[in-house]
Amino acid sequence: MTTFLKKPLKLALVQLASGADKAVNLSHARSKSVSTLPTAHNISLNTPRRFIPPLPRKNNPPSFHALSAIAAEANAYLVGGSIPELEPSTKKYYNTSLVFSPTGSLIGTHRKTHLFDIDIPGKITFKESDVLSPGNQLTVVDLPEYGKIGLAICYDIRFPEAAMIAARKGAFLLVYPGAFNTTTGPLHWSLLGRARAVDNQSYVALCSPSRDLESTYHAYGHSLIIDPSAKVLTEAEEKETIIYADLDNDAIVDIRKSIPIYTQRRFDVYPDVSESQ
Repeated sequence: MTTFLKKPLKLALVQLASGADKAVNLSHARSKSVSTLPTAHNISLNTPRRFIPPLPRKNNPPSFHALSAIAAEANAYLVGGSIPELEPSTKKYYNTSLVFSPTGSLIGTHRKTHLFDIDIPGKITFKESDVLSPGNQLTVVDLPEYGKIGLAICYDIRFPEAAMIAARKGAFLLVYPGAFNTTTGPLHWSLLGRARAVDNQSYVALCSPSRDLESTYHAYGHSLIIDPSAKVLTEAEEKETIIYADLDNDAIVDIRKSIPIYTQRRFDVYPDVSESQ
């Protein structure tokens, strides 16, 4: 049997509330994650945002150390949501996600590759490129005990090529920290997650902040975990919470045997996008 996920994994998504005080946010993230999670989890944590220097570096800022400590204390792999990052050499800002091992070591980073520039008349106008620059690489991170995960951020999920490349590189799970709003969330959040799952026959996790109607940006919430057949295993509502799902290799193997798209692709008719990576 082909192995994508080396052993069963319990996945937890921490849908957090955050405010204007970074220190309070980080303390809250730690208390929610470490005190409520047993060991041997893979955690996706949608962290509070504030600009930080480029990573890794000798004197990393409090956000970096807080996420590292959470991973070590929980004895878990941690995908730390996303945090705006400043690159001093170019004076550019990026939306960056950090991945830590159970020892607290940084093992992966992803800079958001697609920026959210949108104008829906009468509903929402948002131009991320006014502040942020796009990253220039796709990200697959190896979790040695388990296997590979594909990592992207929020708006990246609308571009299926990145997910396909990660899956064809052996990723058992596609992880998307994101903050869809209350306009696009009801329309597309779950739909896009299930589409990436059914396209690639991989697990998909979407982790959002909780909704705060007193803030200037209203996140949709509804973090969810989807299996390789596109079934939603668990979904949060809009409030702060933690959701869990058990992942195993059989679910990936069974759906790929039942609907064998991996052996039926016609790369004689259309290109294999993964060949360029």
